[in-house]
Amino acid sequence: MITGQTKLLGVIGYPIAHSLSPVMHNAAIAHLGLDYVYLPFSIQPTELKRAIDGFEAIGLQGFSVTIPHKQTVMPLLQSIAAIAQAVGAVNTIYRTEQGWEGTNTDVAGFISPLTQMQRNWQHTTAVVLGNGGAARAVVAGCAQLGCAQVRVVGRNPQKLQSFLASWVDSPLAVNLSVHPWQELPQLIPQADLLVNTTPIGMNPHPTASPLSDSDAAHLQPGTITYDLIYTPNPTQFLQQAQTQGAIAIDGLEMLVQQGAVALQQWLQQSVPVDVMRQALKQHLKLP
Repeated sequence: MITGQTKLLGVIGYPIAHSLSPVMHNAAIAHLGLDYVYLPFSIQPTELKRAIDGFEAIGLQGFSVTIPHKQTVMPLLQSIAAIAQAVGAVNTIYRTEQGWEGTNTDVAGFISPLTQMQRNWQHTTAVVLGNGGAARAVVAGCAQLGCAQVRVVGRNPQKLQSFLASWVDSPLAVNLSVHPWQELPQLIPQADLLVNTTPIGMNPHPTASPLSDSDAAHLQPGTITYDLIYTPNPTQFLQQAQTQGAIAIDGLEMLVQQGAVALQQWLQQSVPVDVMRQALKQHLKLP
């Protein structure tokens, strides 16, 4: 029940109608019996500063940030956590005595299912498909795991070089290299962990994959294949991987875990991760 005492949380993006964050956060809040509500806010890029000022005025407790605001919101904050500075993007903002502080929970969300696996990450070669914002969180996550090598694959040579240059002075610098898409047939057999950070395979093109069938044929049995996309489930990419005997991880767990870390930060208490996961599965009609 919404009352005069109800505290506000939310998510900003443009567009925002597709966001599943309200589903999992409000399920957790209801389970905990707290007088909070988590709302989606559609904020055009030109209105971002005004929105942040407005959130301050109405006493919003904290909010998530999604496309296209993850980087442009950073100059509007009073402080930024080291992990968000290293990634170069903020996805979670919370109130402090000094003002708004931004952090990045995508890294924790990405590595969560991987840390449950018995692997020697120091001997792991990771191949990352794509060089956008999501790839930055993956590179940072691979660094935290202690991966031996991280190879980022992209289609635009200039963007690849800019991506590489942006990590030169990072505290999360790893043995990072960038590669054109044409090198995939040589890179895939060397991959212990293959991560898709591109949107290829999302609705409305659920039969698409970042890998051609000939690329997928180079996958080795036991390779961990991780798609950040969570619907459709499984994606064509993960279906190709499973056909080759690879281990498949979809993006739903990353979505749940990054959200759980954020909610815990806002509420300053433990949160029911299972409730959040189940709420999303029911919403997406997943088994």
